[in-house]
Amino acid sequence: MDDESSIEEILNTIGDEHARTVLASISREPGSAKELAERLDLSQPTIYRRLELLEANDLIEYRTLVADDGNHYKEYTCNFNSTVISLDDDEYDVRIFREENLPDRFSQLWDELGVN
Repeated sequence: MDDESSIEEILNTIGDEHARTVLASISREPGSAKELAERLDLSQPTIYRRLELLEANDLIEYRTLVADDGNHYKEYTCNFNSTVISLDDDEYDVRIFREENLPDRFSQLWDELGVN
């Protein structure tokens, strides 16, 4: 889980039906807000609100692309593989599993060990 997002924020985000719908769609196929609105039959303001919520909780990422007419737009994708919500001793824990680049993960572990 992102250190900046609380368990409650993550649970509230994935508890939102439209946020889950958007997340499921972009986990199958990346898309722009306009494409998502058409694909999911939701309004663009609804899509943008959910994208902001998902991005604020580090559940999606985007890349900026240039259309044939020169306009820029964002293409969104899911940035994790799975989520596990567990309850232990009356405490919830949310774990988000991301596919990481192995050399980057090794470097991160090395840094966490404090080895110079």
